[in-house]
Amino acid sequence: MDEIHIKIKSLRQERNLTLKELSEQTGLSLSFLSQIERGASSLSITSLKKISDALGIHINYFFMEENPQQNYVVRANEHHSFTTSSGSQEYTRLTGTFNNRKLEPLKVVLPPHMHEQHSFSHNGEEFYYVLKGEVIFYLNEQKFHLFEGDTIHYPSSLNHQWENPLSTESIVLSIVTPIIF
Repeated sequence: MDEIHIKIKSLRQERNLTLKELSEQTGLSLSFLSQIERGASSLSITSLKKISDALGIHINYFFMEENPQQNYVVRANEHHSFTTSSGSQEYTRLTGTFNNRKLEPLKVVLPPHMHEQHSFSHNGEEFYYVLKGEVIFYLNEQKFHLFEGDTIHYPSSLNHQWENPLSTESIVLSIVTPIIF
């Protein structure tokens, strides 16, 4: 719990957001956010929720164990799905747990006619393999229409967003860096 301020600052920087931009997205003052990131002020769950929404992560991220037990195998019955506050996609974490993990493998279900409203840009890499359906990726406004069996791999520093053009769900295997959930 003491490390929340470090996680907030790290995520903000990974997403190339200034404190001013985070302030505008959360409605929290610039000086308050600065104090939070320095660990000089505590924050309420409500404020933390605003920050997690702006950073595009689930609030639970801030309460996850820092030094997890090593667990290399995740059985099918142990998979847990979740959604973020900023999207309708359903994520299933596929990774084991161990220190210094670099990859974030996820199964992502995109609901029918889902279209991200805003593009994102941050440090890292992203790889997607279309398992079912179709997905359209926009990288710096260039359109890539992928079908079942197709893959795409790109630096996350490109402005990117995606959509499911179908009236049925599409499913992708996603492997990204850095770890975001």
